[in-house]
Amino acid sequence: MSPDAPLTTARISADPDLPVVRTARDFHASPQQVLRAHTDPELFARWIGPHDLTTRITRWDATTGGAWAYTAFRTADPEGESYSFHGSFHDVLPDRIVQTFTYDAWPEAVTLETVRVEDLGDGRTRLHGRSLYDSFDSREQMLASDMERGVQQGYEALDALLTEQGEQR
Repeated sequence: MSPDAPLTTARISADPDLPVVRTARDFHASPQQVLRAHTDPELFARWIGPHDLTTRITRWDATTGGAWAYTAFRTADPEGESYSFHGSFHDVLPDRIVQTFTYDAWPEAVTLETVRVEDLGDGRTRLHGRSLYDSFDSREQMLASDMERGVQQGYEALDALLTEQGEQR
């Protein structure tokens, strides 16, 4: 793949020297639209995670110093299996978000995440994600947890949401 080829699926890589996972994905939307989908709780709940989960936001203050929490449920069995997450927004800026991320079932593992958007021109944006785990073990647990499926399917849903919003204008 050419380095300039559009990233229509997320490129996910684990750093060999640091407990870091990097992601990159292109969207046909402006940087502002992509970041809004990360800060507006109604939009966020519509795209985050794999297709078979439904997200319920329980806390959301997407401002510098704010906090967030949500629970994801199996859509087919809302009373069954669920996964809860929480974190704090460290910085919410026009071109990036820095936040913590904790899966409630692994409360000792806090991840520092940075999402940055790059304007590619022609109405396209490249999202760059960086997740710094507290250890290599934590990173490996997350990678083994089916995280990639959630990222890929979540970004597919984000693509559809951004397209829908573009058509409504």
